[in-house]
Amino acid sequence: MNRAISSLTNPTVKAVRALHMRKEREESGRFVAEGLKIVTEAVELGRAPRVLMYGREAEGHPLLKQAIQATTKARGEVIEVTHEVLAKVSRRDNPQAVVAVFDQVFTPLDDLDPQAAPCFVALHRVRDPGNLGTIVRTADAAGCGAVILVGEFLRPGTYDIRRGERLSEVIARAGVGLDNVDIPAATQAGVMVVNAPTSNITSAAELAVGLLLASARNIAPANEALKGGKWKRSAYGGVEVLDKVVGIVGFGRIGQLVAERLKGFGVELVAYDPYANAQRAGQLGVRLVGLDELLESSDFITIHLPKTPETLGLIGKEALAKVKPTVRIVNAARGGVLDEEALANAIAEGRVAGAGLDVFAKEPTTASPLFEHESVVVTPHLGASTEEAQEKAGIAVAKSVRLALGGDLVPDAVNVSGGHVAEEVRPGLDLVEKLGRIFTSIAGGVPVQLDVDVRGEITKHDVSIWELSALKGLFTDITEEPVTYVNAPLMAAERGCEARLVTNPVAEDFRNVTTLRGTMADGTTVSVAGTLTGPKMVQKIIGINGFELEIPISQHLVFYTYRDRPGVIGALGKLLGDAQINIAGMQVSRNNDTHEALVALTVDSAIPGELVSAIEKEIGANTVRVADLD
Repeated sequence: MNRAISSLTNPTVKAVRALHMRKEREESGRFVAEGLKIVTEAVELGRAPRVLMYGREAEGHPLLKQAIQATTKARGEVIEVTHEVLAKVSRRDNPQAVVAVFDQVFTPLDDLDPQAAPCFVALHRVRDPGNLGTIVRTADAAGCGAVILVGEFLRPGTYDIRRGERLSEVIARAGVGLDNVDIPAATQAGVMVVNAPTSNITSAAELAVGLLLASARNIAPANEALKGGKWKRSAYGGVEVLDKVVGIVGFGRIGQLVAERLKGFGVELVAYDPYANAQRAGQLGVRLVGLDELLESSDFITIHLPKTPETLGLIGKEALAKVKPTVRIVNAARGGVLDEEALANAIAEGRVAGAGLDVFAKEPTTASPLFEHESVVVTPHLGASTEEAQEKAGIAVAKSVRLALGGDLVPDAVNVSGGHVAEEVRPGLDLVEKLGRIFTSIAGGVPVQLDVDVRGEITKHDVSIWELSALKGLFTDITEEPVTYVNAPLMAAERGCEARLVTNPVAEDFRNVTTLRGTMADGTTVSVAGTLTGPKMVQKIIGINGFELEIPISQHLVFYTYRDRPGVIGALGKLLGDAQINIAGMQVSRNNDTHEALVALTVDSAIPGELVSAIEKEIGANTVRVADLD
């Protein structure tokens, strides 16, 4: 006879709920599994629950009967509970009808034979069972011998990643984000890190379109009202998309996919992106405009920008003061680009008609001033949450794992530690990538032609990977998409940027010199040169647009050009000192023919934009360029 519990204060309910605490799991050696499918899979593997809780909605299900039989046979406890109890013991927003308590079972890593299979997969902090399923399928496709779930109580460093053992040749993320991977440690250990950077772009674009349409037709509040027993047909009138102006803020891969899909709705498309290729925009029927024009003319605005210091709060109070009162704004890119408080105020004051958001400045979140408005439709960061995106991610990393285990260069590799790259070439990868980022900061755009000029004894090796590394750096700070060795060339092609590698065995002044030289659309030329010096391979900039210098690359760099005269350096130093910004390094280079000088600064912290402008005004600078590489 099964027990029945309805009290939320029952000792068993409290004990199960306590297992959500790490300390309790460690001390008891037990954990909670939620969902009939997961519980059944455990039973089929010979693991019977210590406690099995189920709601009436699961009663009579054949799989539940199987789980009850296994629990009873193992002398476990079977309990029928109310929905309220299930919600109490669940960690999910949508509580499952079956919850079970299992004993933790561990297999020592020493018991695994590294030679038993081409590879093994280790997982840490997998939160979503759907992601776990994708990873298991991916591991199976790659021929892995086992999927290892690392206990979350293990401290980093309690086990080693060792080069040369099959358990530690590649870390694969079946998705985009790599926040849970210690990339520097993996790189140092020679472990290749791969992900699937383009797996979710279609899903993200489609969600943005869905949010736009849901906002236009008030689908969310109408759905909620009808399910709540109210037929409010006249209360939720919307607007058509036909003949409206849609402004796309950020015209990278996802922004372009959104444009392709919206063309079928008969809309006028405009886009703002300082780095967008006009030819590609023309092919899609999109007119490139300034941000102010986009804000003023758009009936719908959809955001597809990366979150950077420059884009943080870009669509804020000032921007929202320029929009039509009928505008509807969608953000399915990154939280923080759209100022949520400013948007909520604008909606409350009738200056914005509605919005659709999938991302938030703080995640996870269940409270926002935007949630108070019926005209706002929200989703909990579902951009990549489709079966297709997960499947694409699994296939992509499976291919990468096979390449890595075969000793080949993996185009998706985040850290390029492995593959057929000469040891002498590897140190230059990071240097060239940083030169690409500095180039973009100085040029203020993408060149139509980029020469990666490599000179010196390093050219006796294959340095073709440096071309990809330069392109990766070129686009890192100007797109919302993760930039990898596989998609950087595609980004270049989409923006009309042609790249070529030029080598010469002879280098002057240094053993090896790499120069990125680009021709811009207006015909001007921009160049950035760098090298590695000394036994420690210190990364240095040795040239900017013909100015010779030698300064180590740091996280924060500033370049000023001005007409050389006494007092400039003193004035610059005073302004920075007054702002409590420490100068780590400084070098001045002068063109004796034009009397123009360039000052290159490395500082310990980022210089605020208003201070950059103040320095520019104070010293009468001709150009000011800031590169933040953190």
